[in-house]
Amino acid sequence: MTKMMKNRNITNSLVIFLSFVVLTPCVLAQLRVGFYNTTCPSAEQIVKQVVQERFAKDSSITAALLRMHFHDCFVRGCDASILINSTSKKPSEKSAGPNLTVRGFEIIDEAKRRLEAACPSKVSCADIVTLATRDSVFLAGGPKYIVPTGRRDGLVSNPSEVNLPGPSLSVSAAFQSFQAKGLTLNEMVVLLGAHTVGFVHCNFFSDRLSNFQGSGSPDPTMDPALVRNLTSVCAKGSNPKTFLDQNTSSVFDNEFYHQIRLNRGVLQIDQELALDSSTSGFVSDFASKPVLFSQRFADTMIKMGKIEVLVGKAGEIRKNCGAFNNPKIRKVNSSSDGNRKINSSRKIRKKLPPSARKIKTTPQSTQKGKSTPRSQD
Repeated sequence: MTKMMKNRNITNSLVIFLSFVVLTPCVLAQLRVGFYNTTCPSAEQIVKQVVQERFAKDSSITAALLRMHFHDCFVRGCDASILINSTSKKPSEKSAGPNLTVRGFEIIDEAKRRLEAACPSKVSCADIVTLATRDSVFLAGGPKYIVPTGRRDGLVSNPSEVNLPGPSLSVSAAFQSFQAKGLTLNEMVVLLGAHTVGFVHCNFFSDRLSNFQGSGSPDPTMDPALVRNLTSVCAKGSNPKTFLDQNTSSVFDNEFYHQIRLNRGVLQIDQELALDSSTSGFVSDFASKPVLFSQRFADTMIKMGKIEVLVGKAGEIRKNCGAFNNPKIRKVNSSSDGNRKINSSRKIRKKLPPSARKIKTTPQSTQKGKSTPRSQD
């Protein structure tokens, strides 16, 4: 009896030990609030200071950073792969059509410069993008929210993987891209609500003004007054731009939803949100409940910031956000980061399915050189 109990205790101890060995990497290798509290206590304040300084000179950085964050997270996850500079021999995501007009890189670079001076090789570029975007949203009048940190920087940046949802998609086609990243239909409507700030160039919507879908006429779902105004705007100069939110363009609020309910959406996908029966209810809710929109936006941004992140010993902490630490051994066109990622639910994923790694380019789901992130510029 004593021997049986002894064997049982040994077995139980082994089970507990093995469980600890198996679970510890999953527990430790996760994002968490205050990740840099001991290694770089001033990290978030340094990023915030840089963003505040730049916002004081140019409030449009909110839209720019939102777009950058979206483009980064939707390609290989939130790993700062969008920041890698292209070379003549190794093109990166920056050279892909949808990213040619992404801006705000100098903000991330300045934050990284100051962080390296204060805490060398401690804070990832992926976390800087996440923190800077969060801070810029608040400065523009948006919600204040806390984001977990601990992301690592990716080792791959491949332009062929940049396949983002285009501005002329139907709701169902656009949702395929968001769903592939673990986001719900409601969350897609929330994220597109960030079009309450920023502007867009005429080439992204000019077809709606005069020859919609080859009809020879304007898009019938666009307010005629807006058609006339945008036609006038787009006739000036070379590929002019206009605000996505035609009312409170520099303030982060829920006015975007009011505008699309009045058929004043500039992009086709924006207007479709108010017209499609699957999303019109969400639009009505966010238009009438500004607090709800703010809360849902904060929650959804936090969730988006966890898409396929690298944690633990995966990836690296870049010293320069625009270059891999050891480019000689980094294969920009490689298909692997050399380690595992966790998805938005924080579970270790052994292998990502093709649909979650990238969105295959098709006429129905993407448009080369065009994309529908938070804002077009």
